[in-house]
Amino acid sequence: MNDGASRGVLERVQPGATLATRTASQRHVSWDALRSGFVLLVVIYHTTAVAPIVHPELAPRPFSFPHQVGASLLLVVSAYFASATVRRHHTGRYWWGRIARVVPAFLAAVILTWAITRNFSPAEWYTPSKRDLVGNLLLLGNWAPQDFPFLDGSYWTLPLQLMAFTVAALLWRSRWGHGRRLHKVLWVAVLLPIVLWPVRATGPPQSYRMIVDGLGFHRAHLFVAGTAIWLWANGRLRPLHFTALLTTCLFGHVLHTAAVGPDGWSQDWKATIGVAGGIALVCLAARVPDWGRWIPGSLRVAVHWLAGISYGLYLVHQTIGFLIMRHLQDLGAGPVEQSAAMLTAGLLLGWLLTRLIERPAHRALMAFYDRRLVKAGGFKP
Repeated sequence: MNDGASRGVLERVQPGATLATRTASQRHVSWDALRSGFVLLVVIYHTTAVAPIVHPELAPRPFSFPHQVGASLLLVVSAYFASATVRRHHTGRYWWGRIARVVPAFLAAVILTWAITRNFSPAEWYTPSKRDLVGNLLLLGNWAPQDFPFLDGSYWTLPLQLMAFTVAALLWRSRWGHGRRLHKVLWVAVLLPIVLWPVRATGPPQSYRMIVDGLGFHRAHLFVAGTAIWLWANGRLRPLHFTALLTTCLFGHVLHTAAVGPDGWSQDWKATIGVAGGIALVCLAARVPDWGRWIPGSLRVAVHWLAGISYGLYLVHQTIGFLIMRHLQDLGAGPVEQSAAMLTAGLLLGWLLTRLIERPAHRALMAFYDRRLVKAGGFKP
C-alpha cells in the first residue's frame, strides 16, 4: 500500500483555473525516496518471508526478512499527508479525492488478481471463487477473513486507509479536529488499544475481533504517529509532548507484535526497531524535506518514477508474484531469479495500473465532482 492516497495529494484548484485543472505543489525527493524505500521493504518481506510460509513448496530463500515494517511505515506517511491536506480543500472534496485516488485502482487490482489466479494457479493451489471476488471488492477481509480470505494479503491496508481518511474529514469539520481537543483525540486513539490489549491477547470473541480489526483500532498508533509528526513539524505540538506521544505509539507497536504462546511471551523487537527508524526518517523529511543535493540526478529520476507507481506496485506484486515464482520454479529457476521476476512483474503491472487506471480515474472522478459542485452552486476552491 503505497499510500497511493498521499501521492499527488498536495493538489488543489487554483483561483481562476478551470475546475478540472490542478497544479501539484513541489514534490520533494525526500518523500519519494521514503515511499520508494518503504514499498520495496514490503516486496522484500513478501518474497523472502511470506512466500515460503504461504507456499512451502517454494525453494528456500537465500535470506529472510520476516518483519512487517514497510506497510506500517506507509500508513504513517499516509496519515502525515492526510493531516497536511485535509485543511487545503473543502472537506467533501478532500474525502472524494482520497476515494478517487485509492478505490478505482484497488478494484482493478482485485479483478486482475482474481482472474489470473483463477486461470493460472497450479492444480493444488486454492482457486478463488466468485464469492471470493465479491468479498474482496467489498473489503470484507478485515471483518471476516475466515469467510472472505484476501486474494492478496496486501489488501488489509485499504479499509484502514479509507477509515482514516473518513475520520480525518469528520474531525476537521468538528471542534475535535483542532487544537488541544485534537491532542486528546490522539491520546485516546493510541491508549485505548493498549488498555484493551490483554483482551486481544487472551483470545477475544469473534465479534470483538471483527470490530477491532475491521475498524483498524489495532493499527491506530501508526495513524497517530503520522498525525503527530505533522503537528510537530508545523509547530502545533511541543517537542516534549510530541516525544511522549511518539514513544507511546512505539510502545503500542511493541504490543501489536507481541503474542502469548506455549513458551511464553514473544515480541518482534526488530520490527519495532525498523518502524522506529522509519519514523525517524519521516520526522527528518518533515523538518528537512530537501534531500535533492544528497541524491544523484540519475537516482533521483528512478526514485520519482518508483514513488509514482508505488501504490500500483503495492496492490499487484504479492499474489501474482507468488504465482510467477511457482511457475518459474517448475521451469528450474532458483529463488534469486524467482524474486527478481516477482519484482519485475510487480513494477510492470504497477506501472500499467497507475497509467491506465489510477491516474485517469482520479482525474475523471475529480472533474465529475467539481462539475457537480458548480452545478449545485457550492464549489469552494
